[in-house]
Amino acid sequence: MTASHQPPGAPPAGDPPQEEAPELPLLGEPADGIPEVIGTAEGLAAVAAELAAGTGPVAVDAERASGFRYGQRAFLVQLRREGTGTLLLDAEALGDLDLLQPHLAGAEWVLHSATQDLPCLAERGLVPGRLFDTEYAARLLGWERFGLGAVVERTLGVRLAKEHSAVDWSTRPLPEDWLRYAALDVEVLLAVRDVLAAELEAAGKTGWAEQEFAHLARFAPAVHDEPWRRVKGVGRLPARRHLAVARALWELRDDRAREADLAPGRLLSDRALLALATRPPGSARELRDIIARTDRRRVPGAEDAQRWYAAVQEASALPEEALPSRHPEAAPRSRRSQAERNQIKERLAALKEALRARAAALHMGAEILLSPAVVRELAGERRFASAAHVQEEAVAAYLRDHDARPWQIEQALAPVTEVLRRHAV
Repeated sequence: MTASHQPPGAPPAGDPPQEEAPELPLLGEPADGIPEVIGTAEGLAAVAAELAAGTGPVAVDAERASGFRYGQRAFLVQLRREGTGTLLLDAEALGDLDLLQPHLAGAEWVLHSATQDLPCLAERGLVPGRLFDTEYAARLLGWERFGLGAVVERTLGVRLAKEHSAVDWSTRPLPEDWLRYAALDVEVLLAVRDVLAAELEAAGKTGWAEQEFAHLARFAPAVHDEPWRRVKGVGRLPARRHLAVARALWELRDDRAREADLAPGRLLSDRALLALATRPPGSARELRDIIARTDRRRVPGAEDAQRWYAAVQEASALPEEALPSRHPEAAPRSRRSQAERNQIKERLAALKEALRARAAALHMGAEILLSPAVVRELAGERRFASAAHVQEEAVAAYLRDHDARPWQIEQALAPVTEVLRRHAV
């Protein structure tokens, strides 16, 4: 085949094939070996003394047993600081770690994806005064891949093994391979932080990062009044009585999971819960059959099936006034006219487009420039439907009230205000 007849995009005839980039070396062993896991009060006191003698930032990580145990508590906590090396703490054996708080509160914590670990660390008595989030730094820089493995590859030129990220960290004793993984995760963080800090400085984003990190240091997970509504698909159940069954099953599952210290899904999967709520069974046997069709791994025995069925019966017998509402959080929206809903939809689409363009110019994702939740609320804010109220000062005040950081307001205010003005009447 001559070059003029090659398929589109094919390299010219005779060119040597492009070589694949060589695979990066695997970081296989911690620099100082695998540390001993500390699980006694005496060991914790020694750790406190080591941290007090150390200097500089502290790399922090935590391992949970998500999908295995109830809640999101930390089972292993990893720390590393100049002068201390890597420390592995058996958080379940030690309980509270607040003895370490005085020696950590004044240091900068370096974490990857801080919102994942801060709640479980706070449960153990550890709260940062300030932090550096390596994942958020990568996102602020506009990197498309910002998982720890990808960030380590880009900053340090080595690979991390990630095969133990979803294991049951409540296992005791912890296998050596898992401890090696845990030690390496925290070992790389300080070096990664330094590279990212330099890149933020070069991009002129250090001040933005500092604002974001100060905001993250105050992070606390949202508390939901009706957590059962967070089951994916529950909002599509056909009637209020079906919602009542879903609520009853969720509450029974949560109580039993807490007592047994098991992840709720290990007792009854969300899929099975929704199947039972969609078509409430008429007997315990029918209940077992429905569960068997949706999750064969967790079919209950006769006694347990009777408990689940009793919850279904109780919910099915509730009077009308005791049934949960269909869409409690959406009640105000139901009073909007169709024309108003159409205007909100148009305003939201225009806001997203304008923010995407501004974010692209800043080399970051639009969700970093302004929270998608804030954008949705802004699109539906009735006062900004009137041109008389669309003033930069009012929009800036709205963004401040909705927790936007100063740098976000500075960068997003002009395009947001322009869109609101264009769509106001």
